[in-house]
Amino acid sequence: MVGSQAIISATFSIVKQCSSLGCFPHVKIIHTSRNIIGQIYVPEMNWILMILCLSVTIGFRSTTLIGHAYGLAVITVMFVTTCLMTLVIIVVWRKNLLLGLLFFFFFGSIEIVYASSCLVKVHEGGWVPLVLALIFMLIMYIWNYGIRKKYEFDIQNQVSMKWLLTLGPSLGVVRVRGMGLIYTELVSGVPSVFSHFVTNLPAFHQIVVFVSIRSIPVPHVQPTERFLLGRIGPKEYRIYRCVVRYGYKDVHETDVNFEDQLVLNMGEFIKNEAKSSASSAASEDSADDRMMVVRTSSHPAVKMVAMVSEIHQDGDRNHSGFQKNIETQNSGSCLNQFQPQRSVRRKQVRFELPESSQMDLSVKEELRELIQAKDAGVAYIMGHSYIKASGSSSLVKKLAINIGFNFLRRNCRGPAVALSIPHTSLIEVGMVYYV
Repeated sequence: MVGSQAIISATFSIVKQCSSLGCFPHVKIIHTSRNIIGQIYVPEMNWILMILCLSVTIGFRSTTLIGHAYGLAVITVMFVTTCLMTLVIIVVWRKNLLLGLLFFFFFGSIEIVYASSCLVKVHEGGWVPLVLALIFMLIMYIWNYGIRKKYEFDIQNQVSMKWLLTLGPSLGVVRVRGMGLIYTELVSGVPSVFSHFVTNLPAFHQIVVFVSIRSIPVPHVQPTERFLLGRIGPKEYRIYRCVVRYGYKDVHETDVNFEDQLVLNMGEFIKNEAKSSASSAASEDSADDRMMVVRTSSHPAVKMVAMVSEIHQDGDRNHSGFQKNIETQNSGSCLNQFQPQRSVRRKQVRFELPESSQMDLSVKEELRELIQAKDAGVAYIMGHSYIKASGSSSLVKKLAINIGFNFLRRNCRGPAVALSIPHTSLIEVGMVYYV
């Protein structure tokens, strides 16, 4: 209420970063500016702030009590900032430990004096920020605890490579045309949702990609370092792994742009893997421990051709028929410069192999299958998990998982990646996890 604009902006920013790091339930985040990525709006938090402000105002009905709550909140923030700054001095800046301790004792002693005067006012309104802090810490801890337990379950129950190899290149089912993107939290191994899917359905796609979206604790990730690609099993299995890394301030791409960039990077990975004797030997031995960051080159393995049709505001469509070969390193900039100010342009992208490319026949065949699978269609497969505490768990764990975590999961938004997937291409596989 005292610094409403600062509180609103700070709350939006902190909630977004905590959600990206898996420390807060997923909420709707609206980017209100195309130029300033950090300018966001979180409707749920805005409503919560309004309700809390009205509750405190109506409940206290006194500026004196509100001042006591505000004073304790401010001095607590100052002391926490001093503690975090001490860690920055020692851990991030790598300064002398003595310098960090001197900083802490100098500023901390001053703040403790102010805090001691505020603590005597806890029963006169100062308890409000303490209760709110406890509630939000409890929510964050339960959510992070449930997420970690789910990840540990996936690690312990992942499919062994031996089981995958016994299925053969056909995986024991009919391989149909198309590309299947299986979203998983694992960055190594095969998730259990894949075996659950294969054993219950008689067909699967000819190209399988295990996609893992990772938010790393940096503001931005360069597009050239975003995709980390690898192979699972022998080449004839056509199973790949892709780790897509985003910073907590990066904006996730739409499904169309993501598919195009994924195919381009997979083409570069296939070409680079063929040039590396170590990678070729690892793939023949069915190793699943080699991942590489795919960087663009001046001669891409897969050429993307964009065909843009223009629709003017008056409704007339102008098929100019122009095409432009887009190289991997500047595909985003070229497409953006096509956008006119007073018309709507629809982009259609197709892929083809370079005409004068000197590649091995097996590499060309694999790239051709990749393009055919993309043209046939892309299906998104996601595991819809239900987490429950095992029967031998303690009462506190059952309350945290069965009640707390499941309540938060049911009442918060799904993963950001699921919101950009078209419903006609989404397949959900339900599983129950006992942790």
